[in-house]
Amino acid sequence: MMDRHRAGAILKELQLKTTPKRVEVMRLLAAEPSFLSADDVWQRLKSSFTHIGLPTVYRILDELTGAGVITRIFLPDRKQYYFLCTNQEHHHHFVCESCRRVEDVEQEQCGLDGLAREISRRSGARVTSHILQINGVCGTCLKEGAAV
Repeated sequence: MMDRHRAGAILKELQLKTTPKRVEVMRLLAAEPSFLSADDVWQRLKSSFTHIGLPTVYRILDELTGAGVITRIFLPDRKQYYFLCTNQEHHHHFVCESCRRVEDVEQEQCGLDGLAREISRRSGARVTSHILQINGVCGTCLKEGAAV
């Protein structure tokens, strides 16, 4: 589990003010092996912060996503979910739709760099980034028969 000191150090690196609510959002997400919705985060924080509203949770999640320490997870239900990802290297994610576990997919497995170069060559554009998320059912869930 991430302690308050580590969460504060990450926020400082990101040039974000270290507030108790930001720290607790990071600690909560760090303790979870899977993604959470903003409502999940809000429900869990209400016991620690009597004056925290869902809009505040969304604002914190958006700030941390913009800073690159939280990743948005997209599923077919069209809701947004959040996952703490401190890996700052170029990578993507595999998301298990059954157990909700998120795994890094390293850059070597990406394969989109060639596509980005081709788009740049053909259109004269400059590709600045790309996002890839692969959804499925992990091997553990398949073995346990927990397929979605």
